[in-house]
Amino acid sequence: MGSTSRDGPVADLEDDGEDPSFFEDPKRLVQTFVAVLVLVAAIYFLFPKLVGVEDIQRVSSGDPVWIAVAVFFGIFMFVAYVGLFKGVVGGDALKLSWSESYQINMVGLAATRLFSAGGAGGIVLTYWALRKAGMPRAQSAARMVAFLVLLYAVYMSTLIVNGILLETGVLAGPNPAGLTIIPASIAGGVILLFLLTAMVPADLQRRLAGSSPHTRLGRLGVKLATVPATVATGTRMAIEIVRTPRSAWLAIAGAIGFWAANIAILWASFMAFDVSVTGAVVVQGFFVGMVANLFPFAPGGVGAVDAGMIGTFVLFGLDSGSVFAAILCYRLIAFWMPLPPGIIAFFQLRRTVARWEEERPRNLTPRTGETADERALRLGSATSKSEVTS
Repeated sequence: MGSTSRDGPVADLEDDGEDPSFFEDPKRLVQTFVAVLVLVAAIYFLFPKLVGVEDIQRVSSGDPVWIAVAVFFGIFMFVAYVGLFKGVVGGDALKLSWSESYQINMVGLAATRLFSAGGAGGIVLTYWALRKAGMPRAQSAARMVAFLVLLYAVYMSTLIVNGILLETGVLAGPNPAGLTIIPASIAGGVILLFLLTAMVPADLQRRLAGSSPHTRLGRLGVKLATVPATVATGTRMAIEIVRTPRSAWLAIAGAIGFWAANIAILWASFMAFDVSVTGAVVVQGFFVGMVANLFPFAPGGVGAVDAGMIGTFVLFGLDSGSVFAAILCYRLIAFWMPLPPGIIAFFQLRRTVARWEEERPRNLTPRTGETADERALRLGSATSKSEVTS
């Protein structure tokens, strides 16, 4: 039986999908905010007793000048994040204005803060926005992978370099192996894994569909192959972006600037509460403690990230009471400051999406700037669907 393929720009635009359910369902939003409030109350009133901080008022006694410096770095963090996004998604791939990019990323940051698990909420929402903007499905997924690869390549690389330099004594500070060389080794393994994944062929789906197109196992293999093929294409795309002068500077500066701003916020928070700590320990403690953000059942990472970062710096030998106050200051600025502008940006983005949908007939032409890997992935997906349904 023949098949008619609906792949390509028209099919991709017709299958835009619905709004992310966590923004669409008021009940889920209310439940999330209630959970966050309960966890915040526990952090402020129960956790201090556990770590021996008897005077909770210490949290509000920070130096206002250093807190203002931390807020400044928080604003810079937003700018760097949008810059990374423009470096990966902008150019010929999808012509988004800085205003549109700001809306997408501020909403994405807010979703990341509300939903933990490594920022899954922000990833889903950004992918949805790219689809609404007219980017084909395969290219949207690959671009999101490239965005994450560039962002976390800086994370992993810093863990490796800073951990080794601390362990060998080149950088000053305590150097327990569990917080230096072991995280560095794990980070190196993650980078190696992604480099190996980049070797997966972009037309993996087509190859699997051609080998056993009529069996249930073959069809399942084609569907499962979407993940490694997309990750491989996104990883190669990230490498290509870095090697392209026109986009490399913005993407690299955005990725480095985002993490540097986070660390600067934390450093300024330590300064606000007179915590004496070396810069290398601030960097290592931040990246090791942030691993707790992968915990999927803590809205906004509340509790998990706080405990992870406080525990990490206590293991580095810092006083728990001072660390507690500094970490909460950091969290209020870096994690909760994006929420008000993110909520405003969400309503702005909805108006922008409505405008995109009105302009859709004009956007049904194939887009330029598609890499060979992207095209192979898109065409491979189309071929596999046609062969499977034949």
